[in-house]
Amino acid sequence: MADPMRLQKYMAHCGVASRRSCEAIIAEGRVRVNGGVVTRMGVTITPGVDTVEVDGRIIEPEKEKVHIALYKPEGYITTVSDPYGRPSVMDLIEELKDVRLYPVGRLDGDSRGLLLMTNDGAFAHRLTHPRFHVEKEYRAKVRGIPNERELDRLRNGGVELDGRPASPAKTWVEKVTGGTALCRIVIREGRNRQVRRMFDAVGHPVVELTRLRVGPVWLTGIEPGRWRHLTEDEIRALMRGRKDQ
Repeated sequence: MADPMRLQKYMAHCGVASRRSCEAIIAEGRVRVNGGVVTRMGVTITPGVDTVEVDGRIIEPEKEKVHIALYKPEGYITTVSDPYGRPSVMDLIEELKDVRLYPVGRLDGDSRGLLLMTNDGAFAHRLTHPRFHVEKEYRAKVRGIPNERELDRLRNGGVELDGRPASPAKTWVEKVTGGTALCRIVIREGRNRQVRRMFDAVGHPVVELTRLRVGPVWLTGIEPGRWRHLTEDEIRALMRGRKDQ
C-alpha cells in the first residue's frame, strides 16, 4: 500500500495542476474524496485506497511524465481554463490535450517567452517553491534609460513589493534606442508581475517583456506558439538546481 500524502500533493502528481493551484481548486469545492466534498487544507489521502474526484472525474497518477518548453506569445494567459474564454496556453498544445499538462509558474498575458509545462508534480514543485531559487532571465524594453543608481536598487534588493524587499536581481542595460532601453534581468523569485513592478518602482515602466530562460533551459530555437520536449539533461539539471549560462 502506498504511503498517505496530502491531497494537494496527490492532485499535483496526477497532473491536475501545481500544488498551489490545487489548493485553490480544493478551496473552490471542486474536489471530492470518497464521495464527500473537501474544501479545507491538510486532508490526507492514501493512493490506491481513497477515491479522489476533481470536477466529477476520478483522477489517478500520470504513468508518463511529460515536460515541455513553450514559446508563449503575447495575449495568451497561463491558465488551464478561463471562464471568460480568453486565449490560453492550452490552445497551443492541442496535440497534448490527453496528457493533462499545466503551466509551471506564471507569465502574464502581456508578456511573451519561455513557459515550462508538465504533468509531473514533483518537477513543478521543484521549480516553483521559493526555497529552490530557480533563476529566470528576461529581456525588458523599458521607457527611459535606467542609470546606475536605479540599477543598483534592483541589484541590491532596494525595491519593495507587497511590503517586503524583492530579492537582489542581476540587471544590466543591453542596448539603448532613442528614449527606451533594452535591459536584461535575472530573478530568483516568482511574485505576480514581478519584473514589471520592479522596473515601475525605479521609474522605468516595461513596454515589452520576454522571458528568455528558466534555469538551464533557453527560449532559443523555439518559434512563437510552438513547443518542444525538454531533454533528459535539462530535466536533471532543473531537478538538481544547476544553472548553465
